[in-house]
Amino acid sequence: MPPLTSPTQAGATVERVGCLGARRDRSAWAGSRPRSTEQAKPVITTEGGNNVLHKNHFRKDWQRRVKTWFDQPGAKKRRRNARQAKAAAAGVRPTSLLRPAVRCQTVRYNRRVRAGRGFTSAELAAAGVRRKEALSIGIPFDHRRRNKSEEGVSVNVERLQAYKERLILFPKNAKKPKKGDSTDLTATTTQNLSAALPLPTGVKPEAPRAITSEELEFNAFHTLRQARAEQRQAGVWKARKQKKEEEDAAKKK
Repeated sequence: MPPLTSPTQAGATVERVGCLGARRDRSAWAGSRPRSTEQAKPVITTEGGNNVLHKNHFRKDWQRRVKTWFDQPGAKKRRRNARQAKAAAAGVRPTSLLRPAVRCQTVRYNRRVRAGRGFTSAELAAAGVRRKEALSIGIPFDHRRRNKSEEGVSVNVERLQAYKERLILFPKNAKKPKKGDSTDLTATTTQNLSAALPLPTGVKPEAPRAITSEELEFNAFHTLRQARAEQRQAGVWKARKQKKEEEDAAKKK
């Protein structure tokens, strides 16, 4: 290399040599910056769905604000004592109301049967219970629930009838019992309705069997279409039949 004669050439030469030297010697830069010229980008993952990304704010001395559950055994005992006191105060009456058997919501959980809020007007009417007296004998009424199947109605009607058969109404005045009151005041009763009248289990799976000829000949699509047509055209068919009968009667005259 020829000797440097000017500061400009010297500066350019030093700058060029410095860049080349940095590329050759990587040991000095290995621990301070990434090898790639682009900065490393953070990877952001979500739990699924269009949700807000979590940001942790552990700046409030969180070790002193951890919620503990050391009172859990004591709370369990308090709840038990409260249940016993409530049952003792109720006397011979049940500790809870009779609840209907309903299905859970959505296709995912509708195979499970659970206790509902109250019985519908159709279920009470089929069981022979008046709405005004229902709650007085421990039967709640729910005006929002709608029956969607005959099977569901029959299950709850049977539940109400079984409850009425086992129901014992003690008179307010033992000397003047009213209609439907029990005269035997020494009758044994139970306060736990869930044990006396448990909820029915779900649909039991049928055992495998051969398909019958009637099932093979049955056409579900045609049956549904025929039922829809009968419901939709009921008024038209009735008017047509009545008109034909009137015409036949006029011809006979």
